[in-house]
Amino acid sequence: MTAEAQTAGPDRQVPAYTATDFSGRRHRHCVMVFVINENGRLLRQLDKMQAVAAPLDVVIADGGSTDGSTTAANLAPRGVRTLLVKTGPGKLSAQMRMAFDWALQQGYEGVVTIDGNDKDGPEALHRFVAALDAGVDHVQGSRYVPGGVAINTPRLRSLGIKLLHAPLISLASRRRYTDTTNGFRAYSRRFLLDPRVAPFRDVFARYELHYYLAIRAARLGFSVQEVPVTRAYPDKGPVPTKISPWKGNWLVLKTLFKACMHRYDPPQDP
Repeated sequence: MTAEAQTAGPDRQVPAYTATDFSGRRHRHCVMVFVINENGRLLRQLDKMQAVAAPLDVVIADGGSTDGSTTAANLAPRGVRTLLVKTGPGKLSAQMRMAFDWALQQGYEGVVTIDGNDKDGPEALHRFVAALDAGVDHVQGSRYVPGGVAINTPRLRSLGIKLLHAPLISLASRRRYTDTTNGFRAYSRRFLLDPRVAPFRDVFARYELHYYLAIRAARLGFSVQEVPVTRAYPDKGPVPTKISPWKGNWLVLKTLFKACMHRYDPPQDP
């Protein structure tokens, strides 16, 4: 088990990160679990994922947790292949660039992304693998399509998705989406490597990459599909989220409008 600093190629802007391997590659695709100080929620989720036994290598994409949940003693017995830890600047989109960079260097054909806060039903992992194997390039998990389940979704959040977020992303992408804030997704290797997509840019630091990739995939004619997922919020207690009520939600809206206006498209794009 070793950890070493990773560097991207000359055509990729990727934050510095370390990679600690607990085992070798076993599958064509991997699932990236995005975390930062999720405490017991991460370990509960990993236990559920292990029970589901989807044909995916499990990788933790850590933004710099300090809660002790990402130790080797916690991760290795739960089937985690590798722990990535971002040491450079940026938040979620920087974590995503780190995760994609490592996965592409490892030769994976597809990358599934999932939050590590135990809100997503891991049984859907098999649907993402099936979609990737069928040649889909951007797979969006949705609790609002037939077969999807929304449990205890805060009312204001649900209204915001259905009345604002999903309609704007759909309009910008020229393709109907139903659950555009859901981070349970998958991307093909060819999509991530296409120079017209160019996801490895420092402009993607917070929430930009989620919105941009959904729009860009459809606009460029890549194969896009929504698959049903379950997303469950706790019956009581605080909502697991890294988005603050005022500043965080304003940043989400500002990022959404910029993505829909194609402000994140590659500079050389006509």
